[in-house]
Amino acid sequence: MSLPNQPVTLSVNGAPADVRAGLHDTLLSVLRDQLQCTAAKRGCNQGVCGACTILVDDRTVRSCLSLAQNCEGAHIHTLEGLNDRPDMQVLQQAFARSGAFQCGFCTPGMLISAHALLQGNPGPDASDVRKALSGNLCRCTGYTKIVAAVLDAAATLRGEAVSP
Repeated sequence: MSLPNQPVTLSVNGAPADVRAGLHDTLLSVLRDQLQCTAAKRGCNQGVCGACTILVDDRTVRSCLSLAQNCEGAHIHTLEGLNDRPDMQVLQQAFARSGAFQCGFCTPGMLISAHALLQGNPGPDASDVRKALSGNLCRCTGYTKIVAAVLDAAATLRGEAVSP
């Protein structure tokens, strides 16, 4: 016997969103299936790969492990909601410039994690970046170019010259 879905009001990308969620419905499912926020990917469904990473109250969260009903009242940001921010545009340009993605499946989670790092630490070193991205798996590029892209973006955001 399944329990009926309940109304839940979420704050997604700065706007209220009225959804219906059962006790078992993950935030990832609600974001993708009801709100068409598809940047967060369904990867391992165990919180290991980081493809579903989003921000909840400015902290990185695995949306596949978060229950939608538990997020009522929280401020949720997906990549769609951050795309127009100048700092996210700098990160995306640095990823493109560095060749930091191939298939792109992990890229939204990587960008969210990198964004969260740079919000709290505008001057990270390579070790800081690796630690911040340690919960995000990439099977295509390895991590050298991804780390370089985040360091490049950090330097650009600080107004420092970036080597080509």
